[in-house]
Order: sequence, then structure tokens, then C-alpha cells
Amino acid sequence: MPHSDPRWALLSVSDKNGLTELGRALSEAGFGLLSTGGSARMLREAGLEVTEVSSHTGFPEIMGGRVKTLQPRIHGGILARRGEDDAVMAEHGIERIDVVVVNLYPFAATVARPDCTLAEAVEQIDIGGPAMLRAAAKNHDHVTVVCDPADYAGLIERLKEGPDLAFRRELAIKAFAHTAAYDGQISQWLAQQTAGADLPPVVNLALDLERELRYGENPHQAAGLYRNRGGTATGLAGCQPLQGKPLSYNNLLDADAAWRGVQALGEQSAASVIVKHTNPCGAAQSESIGEAFERALACDPTSAFGGIIAVNREVDGALARAMRARFMEVLIAPGLTDEAREVFAAKPNVRILTPGHSAPAALELRAIDGGWLVQQADDLRLDESDLEVVTDRAPDSEEMSDLRFAWAAVGLVRSNAIVYAKSRATIGIGAGQMSRIDSARFAALKAEDAGLSLTGAVMASDAFFPFADSIETAAERGIRAVIQPGGSMRDAEVIDACNAHGIAMVFTGRRHFRH
Repeated sequence: MPHSDPRWALLSVSDKNGLTELGRALSEAGFGLLSTGGSARMLREAGLEVTEVSSHTGFPEIMGGRVKTLQPRIHGGILARRGEDDAVMAEHGIERIDVVVVNLYPFAATVARPDCTLAEAVEQIDIGGPAMLRAAAKNHDHVTVVCDPADYAGLIERLKEGPDLAFRRELAIKAFAHTAAYDGQISQWLAQQTAGADLPPVVNLALDLERELRYGENPHQAAGLYRNRGGTATGLAGCQPLQGKPLSYNNLLDADAAWRGVQALGEQSAASVIVKHTNPCGAAQSESIGEAFERALACDPTSAFGGIIAVNREVDGALARAMRARFMEVLIAPGLTDEAREVFAAKPNVRILTPGHSAPAALELRAIDGGWLVQQADDLRLDESDLEVVTDRAPDSEEMSDLRFAWAAVGLVRSNAIVYAKSRATIGIGAGQMSRIDSARFAALKAEDAGLSLTGAVMASDAFFPFADSIETAAERGIRAVIQPGGSMRDAEVIDACNAHGIAMVFTGRRHFRH
């Protein structure tokens, strides 16, 4: 080594992006490079002088590489307090390691493979890596620890003067978060494999602050948007507005409801959902996206004022002009034409989001006093094999099309939920009432206010009817078909009421409460 007082940088990474550039910068700054396996090979192929960890420690890698860095000359060099442990280091021939660059075996990527076996998963549990990261992070008064290639540039910039304490502490916090998330992935996956249940016995959250929001539901509440550590920025959480003011907490809640809603209606037809306070005030499917928007708006134009609009097709100039005539907070769409962007440029306060498709979370969490509620995410897709016609009259093909649409729409509404629909568009929505009959009456009132007739429409209920009163209300207004889960003690009464009025009714066998 050319160093009178050797300073080592230890580099042992699974993600090798930027490794050679960092290794070269460290070497030029006077660091000796310690490394292992593939990392050492890559650095050497780049023409850099590298010392294998086994040469440095005088002890070979053993057990197929399971043990290579778990050694006092490595951990002593990382953990030594400069000026305090110097005598111990000299006595045992330990040289200081001032920089530790480590990222871990790709456990999450391995277990995400459908063919991953338990044995393969266990072999991707890193032991030496987390130990080095934690040791370096603990001793960040003296050691710089890096676990993310995104931080290489910041380290390189500071090599000439030396990374300051604030920078080292920032990286130490990141390292501890990295190892915590890693152990969380392992414990949650192993627990679920052992239990074999729908819900994991262990749930670990590792979230990074994506950005602070102006405030929460109310101005006195601080709020932020977080996303899963290590995950890519996808969906709404990773989507930056094309224009408009920053999104608020309430904007994002409503945007999520609208975007999930339009996806729940499916990709087969053009669809639009308009949301206010996390409830849809209109939803529609059609052959054209412009018509879907207009028919969703017609359901409740009063409530749609200042709402969130989501569509599942690209927005063109004509649709942009129609939307611009309405006061709206946020537009969510897969994309916009150049003409549409020009149209919305005249409305600079409208936020426009174009999130890429991302798989919804498998689990939903909600905090309660003293704990958390965890559930599987609801699947709003209709299983045709579960449909059961329970009345004397079966729905005709047009009614059945409307019933399928209404069933998708009612799952978006806060319970108790009732949706009236005609020609695959909502014409009355009753949300969040304490009794189902009140939701049915409120939905009819909303249809009346909008000047929409319920005659020939269908009705969907997110849960069973406890009494026949909602059917009587529907019959008075000309409802021709009903879709509901079934399962009430009074199902027979409800069926009899439908038969008495010539209403067709279908049971789905599945409830869709949304509290």
C-alpha cells in the first residue's frame, strides 16, 4: 500500500451501478480498496488495484461465501473510535476502514419470483452486509456509510475535503432504515410462508417521505406523502403534476378514489369517474371518452363542482375544452394530447396527473386507538359464476349490462351505498347513510334534482337488503332490475317484493362495504 497511514474503503455490493466510478474516485482520493467477490472482480477489470477481504484479514472465505467479512480486522476497522481505540488497533494489527459501501442481497426481488423456493429465499438473506452497515452507521462520527448508489455522487463531491458529520449522519440514518426494511421484508415473508394464511402474522412498514404536503385534512395538521422504501416511484405516489399547484392531502385522497374507481370500471370501455370527498358523484362507461365524461357529469353536476375527474383514455382537445368549462381541482388521465395541454394551460391552477399503471397494494392498513387494522384489498371484479337470478323474471341483456356496471360503481361508494344506473351511467347515488332505505331515497332525490328519470333503471346495493322497504321505494320509481349480495334473513321477503313488482333481481354472493 502506498499509504503511510492506511485508509481503507470497503466496497461489497449487490447493485453494481456506479461502482467503478466510485472506486476510481476513492482510489484517486488516497483510499485503498477492499472488496469481495463480484465487486472486486468488477473493480479489477476497470484497472483498479483491489485488495481482497480474505487477504486483508488473513482468513479465507468459508462455507461457500457465507462467512467472509465477519472478522475482527473488518469490524474492528469499522467500529474503532479514532483517538480512543488506537492502541487496541495497533496491538491487533487492525487498520481503519473509513468508508463502507454496501448494499444487500436482493431478497425482495428473489421472493417475488413465483418459482422461488424457501431454500433459495434463505440463501438471499444477507448477514455480513447488514452487520457492516450497522457497524459503520453506529460509528458515523468517524466512518462514512453508503447503501444507495444514488448517494455515490454526493460522496465523490466531498472526498477532497472529507465528508462532514452532517452528511455522514444523514447516510447513517439511511443505512439503519435500509437494514430495518430489509429485515422487515425477510420476517414478513418467512412468517407468511410458515403460517400459510391469507394475512401475514407480521407486517413491517418501511416508508420514505416522498414530499411534505401543504397540510393535512385541516390546516393545523402536518402531512406528508410517503412511499415504500426501495420501491420505484409508481402510481399516484410517484406522479408529479404536469401543471398546477402542489397537491394537498385531501386532493390525493380524492385522486386515489377517482383513479381506483375508473380502473375498477375496466378497460374494455371508455370510462369516467368524478369524485367529491372520496365518493363518486358520477360514473359512466361509453364508446367515447367524451361521452363517458358528459354522462358522468350529468348524474350530479352540482356536486361535481370543484371535484376530481378521472378518465381511462387519453384526453384530446375537444374533451379538454369541455372539461375546462367546469371548475375542477384535479384531472387524472393516462395521457393528454398536445392540443389538450394547450387548452389546460389557460387554467394553470388545475392539477393534471398522468400516473403510470401500478398494481394496487395487497394489504390495506388503518390506524385505530392502540393498534392497526389490516385487511386484504377488496377486489371489485364481478365473478360471473357467482351470479344467481333469484326472481321469476331474469334480467334482459340490456339490464344485465347495466347491472354489471352498477355493481362496479356501487363498490366505489361509502356504505351504506345505493346506485341507480341506466345505459351504463349512474343517475342517482346514495352514500354513507345510516340506513339503506335512506340511501335509496337519497339516491332517488339526487336523480330528481339532476332531472334524470329512474324509469327503466337498475339498482345496486353494496350489501343485502335487511327489509323489503328499499325494493318498494325502487318500484315506485320504475326500477326494473336489482343487483345485491343476498344473505339476509329476509331474502325471501325481498324476493317476493321484486316478484310482486316484476323486478328482476340477481345475487352476487359478495358484499362490498366501504367504510
